[in-house]
Amino acid sequence: MSLAAATRDAVRARPFLADALRAGVLNYAAAARLLREEVDALADADEDTVTAALRRFGDDLAPYEPATGDARVSMRSGVGPVENAADEVDEPLLRVGGTALAAGGTGTAIVVEGTVDAGVLAGILDRLRTAAVAVEAAGVAGDALVVVVPRRSGPDALRIVEDCV
Repeated sequence: MSLAAATRDAVRARPFLADALRAGVLNYAAAARLLREEVDALADADEDTVTAALRRFGDDLAPYEPATGDARVSMRSGVGPVENAADEVDEPLLRVGGTALAAGGTGTAIVVEGTVDAGVLAGILDRLRTAAVAVEAAGVAGDALVVVVPRRSGPDALRIVEDCV
């Protein structure tokens, strides 16, 4: 594998680096040092060579644009998991495997309905993570997106989600 290919693979494995490249805010020398420390294929490479590979890769990427949606956001309190809820829950907000999230818990669901996709969910989850808001569950399907957070985090999560969409 060439140095350029190894650098591209290493960046793709670290989405924060790809976003920084696309946004034009990457410290190339620091990124090259990080990749040389973390990626065996780059460990013996010269820092300047890795920096040059990063610059070339950045030039090939589309400019950074955060995913946005056009949607209505609402908040529902008292949401939680219902185990093995195949038939007991008429309208769960979210279902993963045998667990449904529906009324009857202590969490708060932020529900987004409209033009949403996985990119919008990823942006929301990133923003919640950087705001130190714990996420208990999240999912997107069709024209709906749901994020469940602890009750006390509901208002903060609502503001963040509204800002994202």
